[in-house]
Amino acid sequence: MTANSGRTLPLRDGRHLGFAEYGKPDGEPGFYFHGHPGSRLEPGFADVAATEAGVRIVALDRPGYGLSDFQPDRTILDWPRDVEEAAEALGLTRFSVIGGSGGGPYALACAYELPERVTRAGLISGVGPYDAPGATQGMRWQNRLGFQFAARFPPLARLIMSSMERQLRRDPERTLNAIVRAMSPSDAEIARRPEVHEVLAAEIAEAFRQGSRGAARDVVLLGRSWGFRLDAIKPVVLLWQGEDDVLVPPAMGRHLATQIPNCHATFFPGAGHLLIDHMPEIIKAFTRSAA
Repeated sequence: MTANSGRTLPLRDGRHLGFAEYGKPDGEPGFYFHGHPGSRLEPGFADVAATEAGVRIVALDRPGYGLSDFQPDRTILDWPRDVEEAAEALGLTRFSVIGGSGGGPYALACAYELPERVTRAGLISGVGPYDAPGATQGMRWQNRLGFQFAARFPPLARLIMSSMERQLRRDPERTLNAIVRAMSPSDAEIARRPEVHEVLAAEIAEAFRQGSRGAARDVVLLGRSWGFRLDAIKPVVLLWQGEDDVLVPPAMGRHLATQIPNCHATFFPGAGHLLIDHMPEIIKAFTRSAA
């Protein structure tokens, strides 16, 4: 953890939003949205790259994760309002947004709802719509069926995530190893690095700090219609996707790239879900000099 990894911001409705900061404190600002399940600790992977690129990353816990209060019946389009409040509290007028994996739809929601404030949006192995034709081709079947069925039956989502929480509390190392085994061989190799393993273990544990409700709600929302049209997104969207990803398959990335009007996509041969080795070029793309 960094020295700034455990703070909260008060919201107007009485909730609190957990956040952490990485990179250069006075650098160009960008909000980072974690995957599913995940937490504000996830962009520990990008701390060095952000510092070198002169980027300030503000990572937020979504409601029910980490230090953020749970928000009953939230939608994906509720998230931009939380982000806007966070930006105002931190004195940020314009900013980029970056979503990793399950955080991708939330970054797109901000680009859709806040086009005057979002300079650009980034998707790192970002989830696409599950109902798009062919979008789940190449996806691990457990993920495909889990999201598609649990989105229709929320009690199933709660059962799946509460089971994961119990397993994590009983044997965190075994649970993390199971998560890694579900990834591609290239991901497993990256996850075995001590510095990567440390961040993964911390961020997954933090995801369930206050239980599994936040993660369960995400399962429902990610598997349903997001509530906005991809072709109505105005800011530039940068997309990075591994060709060997089995959690978020390249088919999802290609669908997003064809539907979002101003999308610049990069597909990495031989890479899986964890694009940690490509983080310097990804973060650098969010500086004005790369515009």
